[in-house]
Amino acid sequence: MSSLAGPLGAQDGGAAALIGEAREAIRRGDGIDAEAKLAKALKAGAPREAVAAYMGEALLTEDDRDAARAWLEAGQFDEESAFAGWRALGRLEQAEGNLPQAGRAFDKALAIDRESADLWIEIGRLRYAGGEHALAIDAAEQAVALDPRDVAALTFRGQLIRDRYGLMAALPWFETALTLDPRDGPALLEYAATLGELNRASEAVALTRRVLEIQPGEPRAYYIQAVIAARAGDYGLARALMNRTRNKLEDVPAVMLFDAVLDLAEGNAGAAAEELELFLERRPTNDRAKMLLARALYLDGQYRYLTRRLGPEVEEPGADPYVLTTVARAWEALGRRDLAAPLLDRAAAPRQAGFSVEPEQGAIGVMLAGDHPAEAERIVDGYRRALPGNYTNELLAGDVDLVLGRPREAEKHYAAAAEIRMPASLLKRRFQAFALAGDMAEAQALVESYVSQNPTDRTGLRLAALLALAEGDGTRARALLDYLATTGTGRDVQLLSDLALVEVRLGDSVAARARARAAYRLQRANPVAAQALGVALTALRQQRQQAAALLDKTRLLMGDSPLLAEARLRLADQAQG
Repeated sequence: MSSLAGPLGAQDGGAAALIGEAREAIRRGDGIDAEAKLAKALKAGAPREAVAAYMGEALLTEDDRDAARAWLEAGQFDEESAFAGWRALGRLEQAEGNLPQAGRAFDKALAIDRESADLWIEIGRLRYAGGEHALAIDAAEQAVALDPRDVAALTFRGQLIRDRYGLMAALPWFETALTLDPRDGPALLEYAATLGELNRASEAVALTRRVLEIQPGEPRAYYIQAVIAARAGDYGLARALMNRTRNKLEDVPAVMLFDAVLDLAEGNAGAAAEELELFLERRPTNDRAKMLLARALYLDGQYRYLTRRLGPEVEEPGADPYVLTTVARAWEALGRRDLAAPLLDRAAAPRQAGFSVEPEQGAIGVMLAGDHPAEAERIVDGYRRALPGNYTNELLAGDVDLVLGRPREAEKHYAAAAEIRMPASLLKRRFQAFALAGDMAEAQALVESYVSQNPTDRTGLRLAALLALAEGDGTRARALLDYLATTGTGRDVQLLSDLALVEVRLGDSVAARARARAAYRLQRANPVAAQALGVALTALRQQRQQAAALLDKTRLLMGDSPLLAEARLRLADQAQG
């Protein structure tokens, strides 16, 4: 029992009452009031060990970690407050990146009370941060099982469900949480972010406004609004909303990347480049950031630095076409067409609808690219033994098997990774593994399930279009590709070319010609674009000489194909007719 159960607790307005009021203030999130009440309790005679846990909690609410540590680190708590103290110390250690110490503190709290849903949420978050992803999911499930009406537990489980199953599957979890507490900020924010990803913008904005009524100035609400505004093309509003976050999210990687996108949209290429360099220090393998950095450096006129900074990237066999092209343009600006030409040729080389899977970057990716899969397999096996249930380790094991020609074994590892989360990059891997194993029925089921949960995901929609084409459903393929073209950047040569060929097949050759010309203007050396324009012109019975030249160019660069042979026969018939 509490050490305040005696005379101190019996005093009118004494230490025990003050501690009780402080605990209520902590539950409200009012650390300042709690701290003041606890200071009075100490003056009223409360021993330090009766106050330390709650003072640490109050200071954590104020984000004063150094002061909180002074109260928590010694672990000197009385019996009544020990659970709160160890839990607070665990939160502090996790916030400062001391994950093993956090685990030890949570273990001590768990030894006192194993039935606390809140503690299992903390443990789940710690496990996830430490790479114990499967165990984190177990902890979230335990929290919900202990208290199915715990809003924080439902919200946390919804986040993990969203990672694993998709956007649509997560909605009921957030909705259930909000029926229990319509004013819960974290649940409102997660629900809003999920609706925003589903392009349900008005609903998402309404939720963020509710958050701002409850928690004025909440930066995450402004960030969600800014992302929605940017998607609608209103970059000025997006910037104004980001300014209202007062830089409180500036260290969050996703926010850093978004800031750089806004800088580019506003013509501040130099600022964007600086932001992207900082981002890539934390996420050195992020392909989107590298593409944006290439664009920012080029637009800022930093041609020499661009060729040095992204030189290693363009030397990789699977270098991104956009990065190749941008570095080539920088060489041209420097007067080195001899160095630009090979990069432009590689950028224009045809790709399998953009779905060839490159292994994860890093040491294992280098080994696989360098034809050392056996060594990579040995190392990855060690990773998996040391940290079972880890997403990245299962992903790497699948990459190794795929490179070694074992697609069914690869899919087993990819499926294990998908039990934790299922991003678009993993969807592509699983699709390729099924395709290489000759199991297109499973590939189709996978894509249909993914798109049903993530109906706005561009990778899923692109794969769905590819499958529709394979089944001869040109109408569905066109609808999907047209949506992607309309909502994209307009600079995807492969997408425009694919759409043009579908439109030719459906008899809309005028539209096909427009798409194909747009693709060809973007990359005249690209044989895929040349093929699309040649086929479209042939179907229209126009510019036969140019059509023949385009088809010959495609045949030279890509080899012959039934599509090219059919187009040449049509040209021959037209010449005779």
